[in-house]
Amino acid sequence: MVEVNVEVVKVNVEPVPTEASVRRALRRAADGKAIDVDEATALLAATGEQFDELLAIAGGIRDAGLREAGRPGVVTYSRKVFIPLTRLCQDRCHYCTFATVPHKLPAAFLERDEVLEIARQGAAQGCKEALFTLGDRPEERWPAARQWLDERGYDSTLDYVRACAIAVLEETGLLPHLNPGVMSWAELQRLKPVAPSMGMMLETTATRLWSEKGGPHFGSPDKEPAVRLRVLDDAGRVGVPFTTGILIGIGETSAERAESLFAIRRVSREFGHIQEVIVQNFRAKPDTAMRGMPDAELRELAATVAVARIIMGPRARIQAPPNLIDDEFPLLLRAGIDDWGGVSPVTPDHVNPERPWPQIDLLAEKSEKSGFILKERLTIYPEYVRRGDEGWLDPRIKNHVAALATSDGLAREGTKPAGLPWQEPDEAFGTGRTDLFQSIDTDGRSEDRRSDFDHVYGDWDEVAAHIKSAPASMPTDVLAALKLAESDPAALLLEKNEDKAMALFNADGPALDHLARIADDLRKQVNGDDITYVVNRNINFSNVCYVGCRFCAFAQREKDADAYRLSVEQVADRAEQAWQDGASEVCMQGGIDPKMPVTAYADLVRAVKQRVPGMHVHAYSPMEIVTAASKAGVSLREWLTELKEAGLGTIPGTAAEILDDDVRWVLTKGKLPTSTWVDVVTTAHQVGIRSSSTMMYGHVDHPRQWLGHFRVLAGIQDQTGGLTEFVALPFIHTNAPIYLAGIARPGPTWRENRVVHAMARVLLHGRIDNIQCSWVKLGDEGTRVMLNSGCNDLGGTLMEETISRMAGSEHGSARTVAELKELAASAGRSAVERTTVYGRR
Repeated sequence: MVEVNVEVVKVNVEPVPTEASVRRALRRAADGKAIDVDEATALLAATGEQFDELLAIAGGIRDAGLREAGRPGVVTYSRKVFIPLTRLCQDRCHYCTFATVPHKLPAAFLERDEVLEIARQGAAQGCKEALFTLGDRPEERWPAARQWLDERGYDSTLDYVRACAIAVLEETGLLPHLNPGVMSWAELQRLKPVAPSMGMMLETTATRLWSEKGGPHFGSPDKEPAVRLRVLDDAGRVGVPFTTGILIGIGETSAERAESLFAIRRVSREFGHIQEVIVQNFRAKPDTAMRGMPDAELRELAATVAVARIIMGPRARIQAPPNLIDDEFPLLLRAGIDDWGGVSPVTPDHVNPERPWPQIDLLAEKSEKSGFILKERLTIYPEYVRRGDEGWLDPRIKNHVAALATSDGLAREGTKPAGLPWQEPDEAFGTGRTDLFQSIDTDGRSEDRRSDFDHVYGDWDEVAAHIKSAPASMPTDVLAALKLAESDPAALLLEKNEDKAMALFNADGPALDHLARIADDLRKQVNGDDITYVVNRNINFSNVCYVGCRFCAFAQREKDADAYRLSVEQVADRAEQAWQDGASEVCMQGGIDPKMPVTAYADLVRAVKQRVPGMHVHAYSPMEIVTAASKAGVSLREWLTELKEAGLGTIPGTAAEILDDDVRWVLTKGKLPTSTWVDVVTTAHQVGIRSSSTMMYGHVDHPRQWLGHFRVLAGIQDQTGGLTEFVALPFIHTNAPIYLAGIARPGPTWRENRVVHAMARVLLHGRIDNIQCSWVKLGDEGTRVMLNSGCNDLGGTLMEETISRMAGSEHGSARTVAELKELAASAGRSAVERTTVYGRR
């Protein structure tokens, strides 16, 4: 028996907007001016002639967008099959009949063969989309789900989703659209290679409907609005064409409805990945806690669609499910929709089983009567099909999409899909400006920014809105802070001493000089007077990348003038040359190149070790590692173990930037979150691969975030002891997109450089012995000062350096051993060669 909660959902009483406020909002919307939440709320109350005017304005905006898209008068739909992979769910939504309990099902999940049978039936009917709908993480609530997965060797529901999606691609050619509920950044990364699109309804941002007893989402952990908004953000960071929307009539107020639409607009503007917004009306169902709630009125639905169109703008694709609107097709078309969603000639709507899909011929007829032509689309919208090479489509599914798409990105109507291999693309390496490592110092870069600068990084105003100013610090005696730095340096990391640490981060003049002396005394105590360096070569094997890091001037699109890819053989050649020139290490990193086969990472390591067995391979940032593991469909531990067996020695602790997600999501559109960075690094240490650690500072950050970063590093070192050094990396602003957009400051000040290097020595004392300064970023004079402010290491000879030089660094890309020794001597000390892990050579 399902326990039914019969509590009545509380509906907040809200003031009714005046006719004058509706009239003002209509005038602003008609004039093309941006409206706010209050005005959107007023528009939702439009009646009579004002309601008709609202729909006319929204319809005009929709029509302008369709003309801009090159398909005027076209309304779309997707021909699909509905695959209810599991009807078990850990949530308890009070209006849902899809989710049920184990004893009412023949099995916890559909078997793989059952999934394929549904997909094959769809393919035979010309369907092109396989919509995977399922309960959210049922194994967290139901032992039967956990047992079913364990018996078949799957760690999680999402692992099984991935396996089924690959089977559908390979055996039927249908394109999976995945709706598995709440997903993390890493899980989205893992699923992106098997699906052109994904989705999750936001439903509402009204937290009270989740947190208050009797609310429709009470007792449903995955329906917390903040959690669902985080999924929308992470989908944008990963670059997944994503469907979302709101559910109206579940107890939300008009203002809350408007706020939900504005939340979706914010995400869409920031990342550009919201391919479709669904406005769905609540329909009461028997045997649910909300069976007595009235259905959302269709006039309300139409008004909400119209307001959604006005808020989202002409380029948005807005849908209302056609099986939930009775016969009001003309009304919804007037309101501004341009899509009818997925319609199946094979399977029912398992979420609304009492509402059958309309026949596609009927849908075409209804659309035509309102002046529209019905055309079929794919699960991924045309705009993203056409821009698939910009990172929206994983190369392994590009051929599947191309087989079903027309040149304008719509579906090839009448085409029946056929299975295609899900495999790596043909290798396209050894191409482009492969001499960039040399010519960057002579010819420079071709342009100061990449060709997709205007849209790849998201809406800059939305990005800037996320910058958080530094909280005020309590006045603290700097002298007391300096005394603590002398007597118990690492204690400055403790929360109780935070104000003292902040006082030191803000130190200047004599206080800063004193701090630098303390740091240098600690350096001498730990390291002595020798300055160490490693003879190494950087090899950046590809600069093709679509992640969209807003600080990065290295990444290029595939067709940009400065783009290049090195072949495995070219990398091995450079490693051999470095060995002949005395190097003991190669440091290999590259862009997150969508066409780089997952096998290439281990292949590059093997190639170097086969060519030069004695060379230490220091390679792959945490971002590269987590991306490759996700594409390969294996755990971080498995992936790192494979790399270690191939010959990987250590990994660079780059891609850290600032280990504070408030900063990371401004700096980086799609990079891994802090928790994932920590997971990669600690897992590497656990399998016997040590790493460096870094911090890039001087952009949109502040000292309290630096302190948090050092705390994260200290926590890792306490857990694993695997960090070999800390490297402070001043932000190079010259060609950085976030600086060119007017958001970041022009790098750190001279004072901040001194403070960060000195505080690194002080805060990490007793945990990380080696503090490195970057001659590439600081230049000779800056390096000399840092060597007398707590640093003991110069880094490497590099032989080539492209990343900082592309950003605008003016300090060259290589140093000879003689030059490094001379630099050390100018600081009053001698230089000694070391290994990657700080043994003496």
